[in-house]
Amino acid sequence: MKKNPVYGYAALFAAIALLPLLGAYPIFVMKVLCYALFACAFNLLIGFTGLLSFGHAAFLGTAGYAAGHALKVWGFPPLLGLAFGGLAAAGVGLVFGLLAIKRSGIYFSMITLALSQMLFFFFLQAKFTGGEDGLQSVPRGQVLGIDMGNDLTLYYVVLAVFIAAFWLIYRTVNSPFGQVLTSIRENEPRAISLGYDVDRFKLLAFVLSAGLAGLAGAMKTWVLGFATLTDAVWTTSGAVILMTLVGGMGTLVGPIVGALVIIALENKIGDFGQALAGLTGVQWFNGLGESVSLVTGLIFIVCVLAFRRGLVGEAAALWERWGANRRGA
Repeated sequence: MKKNPVYGYAALFAAIALLPLLGAYPIFVMKVLCYALFACAFNLLIGFTGLLSFGHAAFLGTAGYAAGHALKVWGFPPLLGLAFGGLAAAGVGLVFGLLAIKRSGIYFSMITLALSQMLFFFFLQAKFTGGEDGLQSVPRGQVLGIDMGNDLTLYYVVLAVFIAAFWLIYRTVNSPFGQVLTSIRENEPRAISLGYDVDRFKLLAFVLSAGLAGLAGAMKTWVLGFATLTDAVWTTSGAVILMTLVGGMGTLVGPIVGALVIIALENKIGDFGQALAGLTGVQWFNGLGESVSLVTGLIFIVCVLAFRRGLVGEAAALWERWGANRRGA
């Protein structure tokens, strides 16, 4: 009998809820959750629809600036500011999708990259973004009368928003709409022959992915208190691709694992290098913190060569083989 995966997800989120109580730094975990949602949104597009976007950072950056401006200048309540950021990103996603969805393969990817770079240069010159200085001092405000200035309180609100977004992705993937998206990924000509308006389904998936990526960007700005051009630059689009591939494309939990691995490397690799230098006496390891791109590149190569299904995908395949062998025995 097939087990219900919901119980596994519930156990995962219960463990995440306990992390601050076990000594984890709440701001770091919240940053991981924001990028995990970003990766889950991207995975909805590439893993379940088969569309590779090189411009997803545009949605993260758009929502970050939109939510930050709404919270700081217009005085929006936090949850309304997050929703505004997500809707702004979805609107940009609709424009991008209408321009790019008629193309496929590398042409689709390059159009999204070009549009994303155009938006990046707009953010660079616009006054409301603060240019190279970024949008600073975004207030956390209150949610239901509770002050979000406390990191632990904010942590559980962010976790609740993440769980709600993850549930939406789960329901989408396991709905008839999600099944059509999977059929488009597997065999688009056959989906067309069955009478589905493939371009409309692709556009809906693109807009939904953009909106969820925007929610991640808005939440990141709310947590950290600032939005910068880093959120909208093309390297951030590359980072979310790496997160999805490392964790496991086409799996629901994979992007979460991938985001944890990449963000942990970016933030903790310097400490790891110093520990290695102390153990081995090789002083080169002390400079490992300045070589994050090198390390992430090596991880990408290893995943492509040895873990083509990502960490979660390979673990799931190994578990299935073990279960099959057990039943055979």
